[in-house]
Amino acid sequence: MSISPGMQLAEEPGSIAAETRAATTIGDGGRLGRRAGRRRGLLGRLGLNIWALVIIVCSIFPVYWMVNMSFTPSNQIISRNPSLLPLDFTFKNYITAWTREAAPGQTDFPHALISSITVGLAVVVVCAILAFLASIALARFAFRGRVFFIVAVLVVQMVPGEAMMFTIYNMIDDWRLMNTLLGLFIVHLAAVVPFTIWTLRGFVKGVPAELEEAAMIDGCTKAQAFWKVTFPLMAPALVSTGIFAFIQSWNEFLMALLLLKGYNLTLPPWLNSFQSATEATNWGAVMAGSTLIALPVVIFFLFVQGRMVGGLVNGAVKG
Repeated sequence: MSISPGMQLAEEPGSIAAETRAATTIGDGGRLGRRAGRRRGLLGRLGLNIWALVIIVCSIFPVYWMVNMSFTPSNQIISRNPSLLPLDFTFKNYITAWTREAAPGQTDFPHALISSITVGLAVVVVCAILAFLASIALARFAFRGRVFFIVAVLVVQMVPGEAMMFTIYNMIDDWRLMNTLLGLFIVHLAAVVPFTIWTLRGFVKGVPAELEEAAMIDGCTKAQAFWKVTFPLMAPALVSTGIFAFIQSWNEFLMALLLLKGYNLTLPPWLNSFQSATEATNWGAVMAGSTLIALPVVIFFLFVQGRMVGGLVNGAVKG
């Protein structure tokens, strides 16, 4: 039987032509699948980026609005048509915030700033020393009651400060420390030490004990091995926990309002004095005061944020 030129031979199963055609079909399908997967990946990343941008804008906008209102005259702040930019730019709000007393005869911003810095730095130094020594004991030594102490540290962090407010007030009053920076320092220190101990413990456990043993083989004592080998490696954790302790003390409002008055006010309760039942609130000065309070912490955080994040991650993961 003759076959015309226009006719094609049927491909037998298993023939080279059939296998070639099947491989080509599979290859085309694989490429199409990869292209579709890449498109889905690009769309997914685009969606995540848009969502992250929305979150960033929502987080930054209140801060921007605070700064914007601090440069806006007070009579325009309560307008029904607020402006996204301070059209009538003014520094009057900052002058008012800097010079205003909390009440006649009470503290002003410079003295409240000194009080906040004094308490905050004292909390950082003492908390670092106590938590550092406690974390070494928990991470390097086995002693009776060790597990109970670790559990107690976690439980203390779960108790809200407001639940102990009246107990703390009575204790500080019995110790004759009402309206003193020392009393507020004790309260702030007790609030930040548990978290600091837990973070530093995780970081100490992440430093191999073999490093100290190698230094001791080279002739160092146990104390020298720790201070020369382990302690330098803990610098990121000490910085991060120190910043955390400072920010907690700097922003704490409730206990400072409860324990202090008059000339010893720290910045948060000083700012609260702008609200009065007898006169209208000067919102421009409130926004300027809020900006002045936030500015030192923001600047300090920008300088050390890389070391702070690294210390927190290491302490959390390695613990």
